[in-house]
Amino acid sequence: MIASRLIVDCDFAISDLDRRVFGSFVEHMGRCVYTGIYEPGHPTADADGFRQDVMELTRELGPTIIRYPGGNFMSGYNWEDGVGPKEERPVRLDLAWFSKETNQFGTNEFMDWCKKVDIEPMFGVNLGTRGPDEARHFLEYCNHPGGTALSDQRRAHGYEQPHDIKFWCLGNEMDGPWQICRKTADEYGRIAQETGKLMRMVDPTIQLSACGSSMWDMPTYGTWEDTVLDHCFEQVDFLSLHSYFQNPHDSTEEYFGNIELTDNFIKQTVAIADAVAARKRSAKRIMLSFDEWNVWYKARSIEDLRKPGWPVAPRLIEEIYNYEDALVVGGALITLMNNCDRVKVACLAQLVNVIGPIMTEPGGPAWRQTIFYPFSQASRFGHGRVLRPVIDSPSYQAKTFDEIPYLCASVVDDEASGRTTIFALNRHLEEDMELKIELRGLGADRVVEEAIELFNSNMKAINTKDTPNAVAPTYNADVRIEGETLIAKLKPGSWNVLVTRAKK
Repeated sequence: MIASRLIVDCDFAISDLDRRVFGSFVEHMGRCVYTGIYEPGHPTADADGFRQDVMELTRELGPTIIRYPGGNFMSGYNWEDGVGPKEERPVRLDLAWFSKETNQFGTNEFMDWCKKVDIEPMFGVNLGTRGPDEARHFLEYCNHPGGTALSDQRRAHGYEQPHDIKFWCLGNEMDGPWQICRKTADEYGRIAQETGKLMRMVDPTIQLSACGSSMWDMPTYGTWEDTVLDHCFEQVDFLSLHSYFQNPHDSTEEYFGNIELTDNFIKQTVAIADAVAARKRSAKRIMLSFDEWNVWYKARSIEDLRKPGWPVAPRLIEEIYNYEDALVVGGALITLMNNCDRVKVACLAQLVNVIGPIMTEPGGPAWRQTIFYPFSQASRFGHGRVLRPVIDSPSYQAKTFDEIPYLCASVVDDEASGRTTIFALNRHLEEDMELKIELRGLGADRVVEEAIELFNSNMKAINTKDTPNAVAPTYNADVRIEGETLIAKLKPGSWNVLVTRAKK
């Protein structure tokens, strides 16, 4: 057994945890929308065609904000196609995913769905094939109360009250060669500046996010952020980051290095944004929106990304997640929480079927993938302020990162409920870990309210529609409190959630 210590103090907090870090993503890609969240005729479908089995799992998963309608899809999307009577909506070719888009699901349907599952919407505007004029028209349609052509058009479509959408993304991955109408950093920075200016004229209460680099290893990473923010610093509140974790060495130990790389990505991007602020002599701080992240490395072939014949809602990048993928997702969530002073929004991409924690069959069941569990637990217990963790743990060396501590952990303290939650990942694959957690200043008179572990001896274990609970959380009985110290035994290669509460 290896021994590790985790020390936190009630007086040393990183920041309050913005609940929007537990966001997700719905794109018009593959089966995320059609036969995912929307399937008229499904046995569980409600009057609006929404799958209620998916809504139930979404509520359990606990996303707080959802990004829509893309993704790459957004750079070729005409928002006008997805509003008004369905029988009048055009069928279009989607150049992002080489599919047909029927537009039977659009802005108002998504807003109806968000209200039913009680989730905040995050919308994006097309800065690929379109620009500032269409963006301000879209915002006016959505948010203006009435008395104009576009706001009255929304009212004629059955939505008397404005949608009041507060968070808007200015395009998507505009640095990517794959993007429809890719931009240079100067081109994008200028259009983001002018689009933001117009949108704020329509609704000054909105928050805006500019595109950062599509990936940390993009050749233009760093210079892209610097140039873009130099143009639009005054107009935007957030800079976006995207990252998809891969396991190219087929080694769990190497795979865990993605967690450290993500922490570096965040900190380096913060440094670039603050350098722009310093150059502008500004006290303003740009926050980060990590609005696409997940594991994605198995379903990456051309057949996974493109089907011939322009089909409607084909099966695209339907990654089947295994147990080790869940551990990496858990570690990523810990990293996001530990950077909560600057990461205020994050979106697990995507919600259903397309690299999703939820899987469905058309006309059939819906079930939880392995990555569902760390996300749902983090969202459930991630309330309050994140305390600064001091970790004393043995470590190992890897190709992906020089030194990787076996313990990866975050602590969230919720003064309102009296709960303090420890999220902990034991990255040693062969030995149990005795973890001693010193909760300084949080009171010695505490009880263990929850002790949840996700463990499977088979790193490649998966959940399927026939075996939906092959990987599922269980109770950890080996947890106790001695004074201000919580002591737990963590199984090798396990994700753990330990919830303590002050005695009433």
